[in-house]
Amino acid sequence: QVQLVESGGGLVQPGGSLRLSCAASGRTFSNYAMGWFRQAPGKEREFVAHISWSGGSTNYADSVKGRFTISRDNAKNTVYLQVNSLKPEDTAVYYCNAWGTAFWGQGTQVTVSS
Repeated sequence: QVQLVESGGGLVQPGGSLRLSCAASGRTFSNYAMGWFRQAPGKEREFVAHISWSGGSTNYADSVKGRFTISRDNAKNTVYLQVNSLKPEDTAVYYCNAWGTAFWGQGTQVTVSS
């Protein structure tokens, strides 16, 4: 069992950056691969990034490659998503997920606008 809480979203201008955090509670956080997803109004939730249980392997959606970086600190029970060079089309609610499970956070809003 793992509980997840996202934070770090906000309103930024195009080209700006944010560091999103996903804080986990529970005894088995380090056993899970983790992912970030996002959902814009009227659209399906889409995959953004994935990181293995050890942090040694990552992958990204084509739309964010080169701009976003996923990382984790198992000692802090936290997964991060550094989002750089933000575009208006990145506007969405961002969710973290214990990979392949029904464990989701409540999401954090990222809005990119002038």
